[in-house]
Amino acid sequence: MTTGNTRPVATVERAVTVLHALADSAGDVGNNDIARRTGINASTVSRLLATLARDELVTRVPDTGRFRLGPRLVELGNAALARVDIRQVCRPHLVGLTAATGETATLSVPYEEGTITVDFVQSPSSVRSVAEVGRPSIAHATATGKLFLAFAGAMPAAPLPSYTRRTITDLATLAREVAKIRDRGWAQSVGEREDDLNAVAAPVRDAGGNLTAVLGIQGPAGRFGTKALRAAVDQLLAHCVELSSAGR
Repeated sequence: MTTGNTRPVATVERAVTVLHALADSAGDVGNNDIARRTGINASTVSRLLATLARDELVTRVPDTGRFRLGPRLVELGNAALARVDIRQVCRPHLVGLTAATGETATLSVPYEEGTITVDFVQSPSSVRSVAEVGRPSIAHATATGKLFLAFAGAMPAAPLPSYTRRTITDLATLAREVAKIRDRGWAQSVGEREDDLNAVAAPVRDAGGNLTAVLGIQGPAGRFGTKALRAAVDQLLAHCVELSSAGR
C-alpha cells in the first residue's frame, strides 16, 4: 500500500536518469560520458547499465563498448500506447478517412517539442505512404509538426535543417506559415520532409481549446497531389470537429 508520503527510490531515480541521458543522445554513449552528463559516479553508472542491459532496456555495442537504448523499451512503449484511450476513440475516424480518401490516415499526440504517431490505418493501395507508430514529427517540415507549432508549441530555434528543396528553413517564413495554419485550422506539407510525400493535418481540441491530438492524411505525391489534398481537408476537419465535440 502506498501513501502520499511515499519517497522515491534513489537507485530507480538514477536508473531513470541514465535512460534519459541515452534518450537525449544523438548516438551511442560511453559509460564515462553518461557519468559526466548525469553527475552519477562512473562505477554506479556501470552497475546500472549492466542491470538495465540484462533486461534489454539498454544495449551494449560490442565493437565500441558504448551503450544505446534497448529493444525492450519499444515493447514497453507499445504496451503503454495500447492503453491510450484516445486510440480507441479515434480508430473509427482513421478507418473512415482512409476509406474516403484511399490514403493513409494517422493519429498523433503532442509529445515534447512536437507530436508522435500513436496509431494509423494504412492505405489499401500497393503504392502508399507507410506510417510508423512512435515516429516523431519534425516541427518545421511536417503537417503534424507545423500544426503543433500553431496550436501548442513554441517556434523552434535556428538553424532549421533542410530535408528537401521545399523544406522551410527560414524562421520568418515558418512564422508566416504557422500564422496561416492558425487562421485556417489545418496544415499541409508538400514534399517538405520527403520529396514524394504529401500530407495534411488538423487538430483535435478539448473544451479549453488545448490540442489533444492530431489527425492526418498522407500519401505519395503522384496520387495525393494538391487537388486531392485540398479535397481531403473538409473530411478531415469534419472528423476533428466531431472528436473535439465528443470530448467536451
